[in-house]
Amino acid sequence: MKQFIVFVFFLSVALDGFSQKDSQVLVTIDGNEITVGEFKKVYEKNLSAIDTEEGKDVAKNLELYINYTLKVREAYKLNLDTLESYKREIETYKNQLISPYLQDKEFLENLIREAYERTKNEVRASHILIRFPKKYTPKDTLEAHRKIMSARKRIVSGEPFEKVAKEVSEDPSASTNGGDLGYFGAFKMLYEFEKVAYETKEGEVSMPFRTRYGYHILKNTGRRTSLGEVEVAHILITDTTTVGKKKIEDIYQKVQSGKSFKELAKEYSNDTSSKNRGGVLRKFGTGRMIKSFEKAAFSLEKVGDVSKPFRTSYGWHMVTLIKKYPVGSFEEMKKEIEEKVSQSGRARLSDKVVLDRLKNKYTIVEDPKGKLILNRQDIRAIPKDSLQNTLLVINDKSIRQFDFVSYIQNRRHLPVASLFQLFIDQEVLNYYKENLVNTEPAFAFTLKEYEDGLLLFELMQRKIWNPSNDSIALQDFYNQRKHQYQMKDLSSVRGQVINDFQNHLERKWTESLRSQVRIKINDKALKKIVKYYRKES
Repeated sequence: MKQFIVFVFFLSVALDGFSQKDSQVLVTIDGNEITVGEFKKVYEKNLSAIDTEEGKDVAKNLELYINYTLKVREAYKLNLDTLESYKREIETYKNQLISPYLQDKEFLENLIREAYERTKNEVRASHILIRFPKKYTPKDTLEAHRKIMSARKRIVSGEPFEKVAKEVSEDPSASTNGGDLGYFGAFKMLYEFEKVAYETKEGEVSMPFRTRYGYHILKNTGRRTSLGEVEVAHILITDTTTVGKKKIEDIYQKVQSGKSFKELAKEYSNDTSSKNRGGVLRKFGTGRMIKSFEKAAFSLEKVGDVSKPFRTSYGWHMVTLIKKYPVGSFEEMKKEIEEKVSQSGRARLSDKVVLDRLKNKYTIVEDPKGKLILNRQDIRAIPKDSLQNTLLVINDKSIRQFDFVSYIQNRRHLPVASLFQLFIDQEVLNYYKENLVNTEPAFAFTLKEYEDGLLLFELMQRKIWNPSNDSIALQDFYNQRKHQYQMKDLSSVRGQVINDFQNHLERKWTESLRSQVRIKINDKALKKIVKYYRKES
């Protein structure tokens, strides 16, 4: 029986349309019809899991399907679908099932291809940032835009980018680096920043663009083929004085004389996180390490080459090359890039594509009278009874003022007008998700099968599995059939007895369910199905 439950749980949905024969009624249960197509979907999806001819028998599988249908009907009669545990489980599964429908596959594929191309080539850029205050208003964004445009005008008029960056940029590092970010590739910066950097021609200054930090402008100062990644080991002496310099030089001489870099790292390195591994660091690409360390690592050409000692803000280092990782082909890197696209958050851009498409498709009407509450300073304190008017209508669904006020109650980081636009986006997506069962047949069928399978699991728990573990009932069942178990003690054959008892309980229960309904099988249609699958095999 448990094997059949598993079979039900993992039924998937065929996307092929039904033929005229598939729409023919195969079974009628108290007036409720099951078509040839419905049965064939179940049967064909289960075929790959059946390895015996007896198990493939069409008539026997039809009987199992009828039994399954009766049990699910019984679960609904008992209102098992109202259990809180059931509703929570279904909600979780439904959200997982919805997820692919909220993404644009073509857009995602283009994002992955774009990221790969940017992985092959790196850009260098300098930038200027004008930040937004923590709780900013439209007036604040206008002022930030004015400042960044003024900075750009100075640069376009001939002032050096570095000079302007040091004077006006609100990126703390600009005071020392003049806004220079060095070379970087895909996934090293916010996507909005990366996009402008790659799309700006070398030597040109971009127009202002916005990220969550504020407004930026950038200058593309170079392009090059990606250096890929490297894996190195290093030795660090944190003493930055001449004593530290003397120590790293002595270690360097030991390496040059043939001593093991790995053993010297274990003995002398002050980097506690890597010394026990012989100084080995995780592989890295450009933009991950401080510039002097990166330069030394990437300048090594052959495995085993060792750099001369050099200094960083952390102390004195020397590195040895373990392995170089050049950029692979698209096919080799696709899976890795897919994961990075997902983890970096840029996959959410696909969600926006879907959202924009829905907003163009749906009829969205904002109620002018309902929107008057957006102007009230005490909007979050308005009593619920005064928030019953319509605020928004999406197709045939009315959304009340109260829904919006509930939405913004704990959202105070943006102005009410901005929150209203986010609320519309949320409600559009909610409307889409609520109606997926009506617009996407595959989604509706898969969800229904999971719902029914979960209900049947709960029902089997109550009717079969729990009763079969009742020690008194199990003992009585065993006592009546001792001869079947060669008079062995119950404890030695308990597993087999429980299995037999479950089969017995299920058989009696199924007989009871079948006796309460009128089942009519279309024998002519069944014979055609049997003949069809014999021909196929």
